[in-house]
Amino acid sequence: MGALQLPGVVLVLALLFPVDAGKNFWLFRQHILQQREKQAAEDASGRLQLLGQGLDAGVWSHLDNGILQQPLDHFSWQDRRTFNQRFRANRLFWHPHGPIFLYIEGEGTLSDYSVLSGHHVEMARKYGALVVALEHRFYGASLNPDGLEDHNLRFLTSQQALADLLSFHRFITQKYGLMPSHTWICFGGSYAGSLAAWLRLKYPHLIFAAVASSAPVRAQLDFTGYVKVVAAGLSNPMIGGSQECLGAVAEAFSAVDSLVRAGQLARLARDFRSCRALQGPDDSMELLGNLADIFMGPVQYNAESPLWTVAHACGPMTDRSKGPAYQRLVAANDMYLALLDAQCTQNSYAAEVEELRRTRVAGSRMERQWLFQTCTEFGYYLTCEDPACPFSRLPNLTASLWTCLRVFNVSPRSVQEAVAFTNDYYGAEHPRASRVLFVNGDVDPWHVLSVLQNQTRSERAILISGTAHCADMLASMPSDPLPLVRAREQIVAQVGEWLELARKRQQET
Repeated sequence: MGALQLPGVVLVLALLFPVDAGKNFWLFRQHILQQREKQAAEDASGRLQLLGQGLDAGVWSHLDNGILQQPLDHFSWQDRRTFNQRFRANRLFWHPHGPIFLYIEGEGTLSDYSVLSGHHVEMARKYGALVVALEHRFYGASLNPDGLEDHNLRFLTSQQALADLLSFHRFITQKYGLMPSHTWICFGGSYAGSLAAWLRLKYPHLIFAAVASSAPVRAQLDFTGYVKVVAAGLSNPMIGGSQECLGAVAEAFSAVDSLVRAGQLARLARDFRSCRALQGPDDSMELLGNLADIFMGPVQYNAESPLWTVAHACGPMTDRSKGPAYQRLVAANDMYLALLDAQCTQNSYAAEVEELRRTRVAGSRMERQWLFQTCTEFGYYLTCEDPACPFSRLPNLTASLWTCLRVFNVSPRSVQEAVAFTNDYYGAEHPRASRVLFVNGDVDPWHVLSVLQNQTRSERAILISGTAHCADMLASMPSDPLPLVRAREQIVAQVGEWLELARKRQQET
């Protein structure tokens, strides 16, 4: 899994990562989540101090942490098996007749800070809302000891997850004595953003409105658009890129491709500090994915890591004193591994498949579960077919689909059919759901699979210039760029309009 260790870290936001990217993307993702958790802790502490309280004084009495027993299969009355699903609630700002803000967790671990920090919590204070959050089934602590066995993973679907939220709605209503007049608005980011939009789409009688941030609602087998946005980011001077950087990256990967074709695997393993010798084409593809991670991560998260931004990644690539573009990529890889506190890079495809096949439940593991969801619902596999792609041309869609077959015995045809079904079931980028606000950053590579333009008067979209994945969901900071500040103002206003509409409708009935 690499050398990066994050003891004691509880992840606050689940963020999509490209399944067929290298192992280092997963490590960088943990680094970003660590940064977000730290920021969330500081934000929650600061906000409570403004209220004359602290995290150790009276606040915990307003927080409810618990377990909800859920059906393993919501759609079978004969199957009585259950699992324990974790939830959080924050009553600190709640007025008795205030709304309910439902924070949806995605492919990660639920944290206390899910109900203590973030833009949705800022709005909860403004509108006197009860904030509740539910951990996604099969992630974090919300799974049975045998939950990762193949025969159980068939219950890991977005449809079952939505049914979990339906059951959670009933549970919260009973627990807090809610009435039909209490207005529910849901919030989610990334995959959970899609769930937020779909929850409003499928259960409009229970969920009044939804804010879906960085939500890739269109499933796609061959996700060529991701690297196209990354290329644009690497050339964008507004976020630290340049045309020189993009050109150097493309030149370096072309050189790596030439060495792969020539069979110079020993040299590649040495130059790029592979943990093991490269054994054939599969390991070469792993290496190429890990090298692409050096640049995909800082674009997707757009400067959230103070130590590895687009400018940091482009620094060595534009430093001609380091030699040809290939040598600059070697230097960039050394710097990246230092950030991850990794001595070497795991490039063994066989080891990766073996790890993905393992069914033990331990820690905050999520790669096996998320791979399964991509194989059976979403796709999202990266390819370098677009002319703008600066990375290796050697990996292809077949390799990704082969992993689904080897790990879960899901055939390429089944994956393709599953992606088509998902789009038919939810409506892809045209879901036709009312009172849904889609929020995206134009630097985020995932935004191309979301809703970017207003669909109807009540199905609206905000595209934020210069921001990336789920940036609007974070707590407000003095350093936030003006487009992000204005986008949050629009979100606050839209939530206010929804609540006023709900109040008027209740008065009419």
